Amino acid sequence: MTAMQLGLIGLGKMGGNMRERIRRAGHTVIGYDRNPDVSDVASLSELVDKLEAPRTVWVMVPAGAATQSVVDELGELLSPGDTVVDGGNSRWSDDEKHAEELGAKGIGFVDAGVSGGVWGLQNGYALMVGGEKEDVERLQPIFHALKPEGPYGYVHAGKVGAGHFSKMVHNGIEYAMMQAYAEGWELLEKVESVDSVREVFRSWQDGTVIRSWLLDLAVNALDEDEHLDRLKGFAQDSGEGRWTVEAAVDNAVPLPTITASLFARFASRQDDSPQMKMIAALRNQFGGHAVEAKK
Repeated sequence: MTAMQLGLIGLGKMGGNMRERIRRAGHTVIGYDRNPDVSDVASLSELVDKLEAPRTVWVMVPAGAATQSVVDELGELLSPGDTVVDGGNSRWSDDEKHAEELGAKGIGFVDAGVSGGVWGLQNGYALMVGGEKEDVERLQPIFHALKPEGPYGYVHAGKVGAGHFSKMVHNGIEYAMMQAYAEGWELLEKVESVDSVREVFRSWQDGTVIRSWLLDLAVNALDEDEHLDRLKGFAQDSGEGRWTVEAAVDNAVPLPTITASLFARFASRQDDSPQMKMIAALRNQFGGHAVEAKK
C-alpha cells in the first residue's frame, strides 16, 4: 500500500503503541502529547505545519471535554480536504456533532472504535470505523497497518457514529463476559472440594466452548496472584457500559445480562467484592487499567 503521513495526538498506553505499529508498516507518524518526553512536536500547530496536504490527524485523547477541545483547535488549524479521526472512546452522539462542526469547514471526520489495549502493538488493533466512504477509503493504508494480520479485525461499520457505537456494544459484551468468568471463579474459590481454581481455569483453555482470550488473560492474572489476594475488589467502569444500557433503553432492546454486569461494578464500590477482584485483574491484563492494591 501507499505510504502515508499521519498526525497522532495522544501518546499514552494505546496511542504510543499505535504510533510504533504504524511506523513499522512504513508510514510517517508525527505525534503530539502534552508529555514532552514522548512528543515529536511542541504543539498542535507545529504538528499541522509538518503535515502535507491533504492532512490526516488521528486523535487518541479521553472522551468528552478533552476530545472536544482538540477537535475545536484542529478546526481552526486544518484546511478544507483534511480529515480528523477520533480513535478514542467517544460517545457516538459526539461524533455526529464533531462531523457537523468540521464539515462546515470542509474538513472530513471519521470515528474509529479501537480495541486491542496494551496488546495491540504485538497483535494488532480491531477497528470499527464510521464515516463517509471517500474519507474511509483514503485512510485504508493506516487502517491496514493497525489491524491484525488476516482477513478479520476491520470493518467500515456505517456512517459517522457507527464505529464508536459498535465499539460501545463490544465493550458492553465484554462487561458481561468478564462478569460471568468472575462469578464462576468466586463460586469455585468458595467450595472446599476444588483444590486449585487456577488449574480449573487453565483446563478450560482447550476444548471447551467458553475458551477465549479473556479466559487466557484470567489465567495470566491467576498465575501472577493465584487467589488475587493482592487486589482490592473494586472495578471502575469507563463509560461505554453505561452508554450501552442507555442506548438499549432508548431503542427498547432488552439487555439484562450487560445491564446486570454494569450494576455489579457499582456494587463493587460498597464492599471488597471477590468477583470484582477478577474484573479488576482482567481489565489490568488487557487494557493496562489501574488496579487498587489491598492496604
